[in-house]
Amino acid sequence: MIKVDKQDENTFQVTVDENGSQSTHTVTLEDKYYKKLTGGIIPKEELIKKSFEFLLERESKESIMSKFDLTVISKFFPEYESFISMQH
Repeated sequence: MIKVDKQDENTFQVTVDENGSQSTHTVTLEDKYYKKLTGGIIPKEELIKKSFEFLLERESKESIMSKFDLTVISKFFPEYESFISMQH
């Protein structure tokens, strides 16, 4: 389960719960990048949830950084932006 809680306009706390164990992550998302990926069509929380689904298909929740900006995903996974663009 992936739970996304908005902390402020650009900061979100994400809790990943798998098999009874949890990990918590703080994610920042600037409006410019959000609009680039989604055109503003889906809520920021939805984009972050889809981003975590993408990450969890590629690595364990323990491997995901505890604090990061969403832009960093594409540095590790170049296919991220095109994957997300096709999701809405």
